[in-house]
Amino acid sequence: MKSLRVKDLKWKELAPGIVMRSVHLSSVMVTFIDLAKGSVVPVHSHPHEQITVVVSGSLYFTLEGEGKMVGAGEAVLIPGGASHGVRALEDSVAHDSFSPIREDYILDR
Repeated sequence: MKSLRVKDLKWKELAPGIVMRSVHLSSVMVTFIDLAKGSVVPVHSHPHEQITVVVSGSLYFTLEGEGKMVGAGEAVLIPGGASHGVRALEDSVAHDSFSPIREDYILDR
């Protein structure tokens, strides 16, 4: 059985105040994101389906031009190709799942 400690995974700063760690199998990826209050993921899109679960804190998501505050215990479902972005309203932790995996987020090479 393979197991891991999230804090021991390699990390990458995606934008100022946003740190990501990732793990993946052949067709699914989970990322662990720490977002500092006020940090921003600019609006973007990618072909991957994405589910974001807010573990702690609160985030303001935009999805295809619609905005919504999402707090701990809530999730956002993002279809492949949809434009989306996020702003951290407070220090927050989120987990993103992607299918297929995002090659640009593989950090264990």
